[in-house]
Amino acid sequence: MVPEALRRGRHSPLTGMGLKAGFRPRRLRDTVSRHTAARIAVAMRRRRHSGRARLATRLTRQVKAVVKELAGRAETRLLAILAVSLPRHTALRALLRIPLPAGRVPRVIGVDDFALRRRHRYATVIIDAETHERIDVLPGRTADTLQAWLSEHPGIEIVCRDGSATYAEAIRRALPDAVQVEDRWHVWHNLCEAALSEVKAHSACWATVLDAPIYAGPRAQTTLERRHQVHGLLDQGVSLLECARRLQLALNTVKRYARADRPERMLRVPKYRASLADPYREHLRKRRAEDPGVPVKHLFEEIKALGFTGCLNLLHKYINQGRADADRSHISPRRLARMLLTRPDNLKVEQHELLAKLTAACPEMTQLATGIRDFAPLLTPHADNADALTRWIAQVRAADLPHLHAFTRGLDRDLDAVIAGLTLPYSNGPTEGVNTKTKRIARQMHGRAGFTLLRHRILLG
Repeated sequence: MVPEALRRGRHSPLTGMGLKAGFRPRRLRDTVSRHTAARIAVAMRRRRHSGRARLATRLTRQVKAVVKELAGRAETRLLAILAVSLPRHTALRALLRIPLPAGRVPRVIGVDDFALRRRHRYATVIIDAETHERIDVLPGRTADTLQAWLSEHPGIEIVCRDGSATYAEAIRRALPDAVQVEDRWHVWHNLCEAALSEVKAHSACWATVLDAPIYAGPRAQTTLERRHQVHGLLDQGVSLLECARRLQLALNTVKRYARADRPERMLRVPKYRASLADPYREHLRKRRAEDPGVPVKHLFEEIKALGFTGCLNLLHKYINQGRADADRSHISPRRLARMLLTRPDNLKVEQHELLAKLTAACPEMTQLATGIRDFAPLLTPHADNADALTRWIAQVRAADLPHLHAFTRGLDRDLDAVIAGLTLPYSNGPTEGVNTKTKRIARQMHGRAGFTLLRHRILLG
């Protein structure tokens, strides 16, 4: 006699408990013919597998729904709570078996990069800028990588991107007729950085309105000396790069000195942060007024007896920065720049009054406030923004605002894409949103996901 066989399969849990289905094939009597027995066995096998397939399909669907949201150890812990025992590697294989959406070529795409490992490895994500669907994820962010993908997918008419010159070059090579749209947020962000630099450069103007001190310690003197050296070399016809080499300074530092056409534009309002010496400011000020030549060590011993717990070096720095002789600045350059860049409806009445007082400190501050106020409406896409941008650039270049001049030169280098960003309704915001979700996915897997797994989860959405 043939022994009975028992087959077991894993199925969806029932009432919070794991379920295994067992099947026992029937024994056939000797009176049944061999052909009849074969037909009966095939029919039973089909019936058995169809029922098990229905149950297994439901379990697979549930497992895939979990691993799509939680890949790795997290989904195994959740499945264990749901009475489904599944190794994490099996769960990852189930995730990778989920078919990706069918690839298609949209009319408008968004392109942006994200870090696989910051400062080491990057990737490029491509989405449909109209439906916000993920299209593809490319390894690397070089021009050749994007160019190869664009060449394989003709039919794209509009490409939204940030200010990356690498992506711009790749798009020009692969799709010379495509319209490039620079993201409006990045344009506004660049203007904010330029405005902050202008506010810092005019600290000597608006600080007088607030009776705020201007730092004139050793660091300020060193800054003025370096600025004099840079302008002396520039007057001799030396290039910026050669100035940086001779003075052993960074090129961006030399550029910053070169933009300051007057020495006072290098002066800054001191940055006041909480210090252990703050409670003893009045004592230090009184003692230095009585005896300007009192040694710092004597002051250190005096305030130490009063409870000062800091070190002598901290007190030296505190006095050299001028913090012992001046009151706290009423406003920092960053806070003033934020007020200039904030929508006027969101400012309080006292902020409006303070802003009006500070922007009237000098003609350049007035021109800066006017330039920001005139540029803000251009961020709303409109067909007339192209002519308005041209007028705004001419207006800014007529003012003595070197940092805004650098901003306008950046606009000129990518003017067609900037105009498209200010006139067309598309932006790279949806792509930035996908990057935000990608960071969440990467953190969820503790940064250990390889490119294949990460790409699969991104495209599954």
